[in-house]
Amino acid sequence: MAAGQSWHWVDPVAGAAKAAQVLRPGGRLAAFWHVFTPPQDVAEAVGAVYRRVVPDSPFNFQARPEQADRNATLFTSKAADGMREAGGFGGPEQLRYDWERSYTRDEWLDQLASSGALTRLPPDKLAEVLEGAGAALDTMGGRFTVGMITVAIIAARAGEA
Repeated sequence: MAAGQSWHWVDPVAGAAKAAQVLRPGGRLAAFWHVFTPPQDVAEAVGAVYRRVVPDSPFNFQARPEQADRNATLFTSKAADGMREAGGFGGPEQLRYDWERSYTRDEWLDQLASSGALTRLPPDKLAEVLEGAGAALDTMGGRFTVGMITVAIIAARAGEA
């Protein structure tokens, strides 16, 4: 059973308990996430557009590598704690992979539109943010590299296989 970019929406104990009910002994539960830090100039440009279009939003688009590390740790520790508390699993194993990904302007805008800060915007506001962000990215050359962290927490269902 795998949960990619979604387990943080699930109660970690109830979700792990349900997974333990449906997995056969030896079956694995794997929850994983990608967290990223865009370059400072990209984050500032997108943030400026976002604050102009949605001035009362609590979302912050600052590039902070330490926040990516904290989020990676938070996601995996909550999931691991839930697996332990629910019971039915062996000890969870944590994996981490640091890497980079180059984005074009259009690839970044596609990704940006699916982020939590933008998915709840009305269509006209979303279009305005994406148009402004695209224009800002065009002035920066339209291509950049993002620091990425992929983390996973994996645990095997206890019992005889």
